[in-house]
Amino acid sequence: MAKLRLVFAKEGRAVYLSHLDLLRTFQRVFLRRGLVLRHSQGFHPHPILSFALPLPLGQSSACEILDFEVVEELDGSALPDALNPYMPEGIRALSCAPPVRPVRELERLRARAELVYDGGVPAEAAEKLRALLTGESVVIQKRTKHKSLADVDIRPMLHTLDIQAEGDRLFLLAEVSAQNPGLNPALLAAAAERYLPELAPDFVQVRRLAVLDGGGNLFR
Repeated sequence: MAKLRLVFAKEGRAVYLSHLDLLRTFQRVFLRRGLVLRHSQGFHPHPILSFALPLPLGQSSACEILDFEVVEELDGSALPDALNPYMPEGIRALSCAPPVRPVRELERLRARAELVYDGGVPAEAAEKLRALLTGESVVIQKRTKHKSLADVDIRPMLHTLDIQAEGDRLFLLAEVSAQNPGLNPALLAAAAERYLPELAPDFVQVRRLAVLDGGGNLFR
């Protein structure tokens, strides 16, 4: 029996796969590849699969993590090439190996938020948004675990920020807290809409670039 950690990309049309659909997708991919997964015990056994940080619908990622167990002994190194022929469009396995650290040590997320303006980026938008997001406090409404809305200061969850304007887009490269609590990078655009309505974008795209530990090292 082997515990393995798969790193995969989710992009293109696959960004609209829900968390449950993604779970079912991997179950089918593993089955088609002939991998026998370890199952839970009880009256309704199910494959033991766990996504480290479920990706919000509509966002892309180059660093998603899936932990799973197989009944055979594998080091996982050959699995990405073996799995990719069975993957749907937009899902691509990048690496696989036994997990090094527990998921609780995943502390930061590096992401890019792309704010699109149909009429072009407003004047001094980068400077105004940087001043807002790096101020002492940025309180916005954030959905809680109980699905209700609450005012939350997201500033302590934003660790680094770089903003660049290019054409009709603002690119926000940020490192944010990943969990307990975590910050969805899309909320940086929500902050612009609340405090600087003249900078409200027409469209927002978010892409996860890397998951990190507390020291800023890649988490695997």
